[in-house]
Amino acid sequence: MKDWIKNYLREQTEATLALPIAEIVVWIDLLHEAREKERQIFACGNGGSAANCSHFAVDLGKGASGMGIGKKAPDQGKTNIIKRFRVISLTDNVPWMTALGNDFSYDDVFVEPLRNYGRTGDLLIGVSVSGNSPNVIRAVEWANSAGLTTLGLVGNRAGNQLAKLAKRVITVPSGHYGRAEDAQMHVLHMLCYAFIEGKA
Repeated sequence: MKDWIKNYLREQTEATLALPIAEIVVWIDLLHEAREKERQIFACGNGGSAANCSHFAVDLGKGASGMGIGKKAPDQGKTNIIKRFRVISLTDNVPWMTALGNDFSYDDVFVEPLRNYGRTGDLLIGVSVSGNSPNVIRAVEWANSAGLTTLGLVGNRAGNQLAKLAKRVITVPSGHYGRAEDAQMHVLHMLCYAFIEGKA
């Protein structure tokens, strides 16, 4: 068991250290531009990727919007001069998702809310280890046609459609679901902490 844990941690570290730093910088710049231009930022994914999207929206919406981590909101009477991120995880409105899944198709659970909110110039981050989730693919296809900037955060799996469709892609060099999801959260945390720690 100890050897298995050591090997797991070693492979996790290798996957994380191999992340494309230059591309992460580009994504941070895109988020900075979106904040300055008051663009909407969307994230979507399934399973562990859905949880990562929700976590990302919390950190970007609160921590990176001037309230930091573990801090209280500013007093009502004070002006918060830091621009806030307009971020939504499309995974978080469960009643809407179940209505769409029940009445239409689970493939539509992200694209339909995106049609309500998405505008030209907004950002969509699709998170998927396989890169083949039909609901994420459908959202990215619509976003591309509507003039949104599409970002794909994927694992290293065969037949990865998201990697081909998204305008910008970060591929975690692992096809292992656990390690890929952990490394994806590393990326999403860096996107947030660049702002939380005042580096962006």
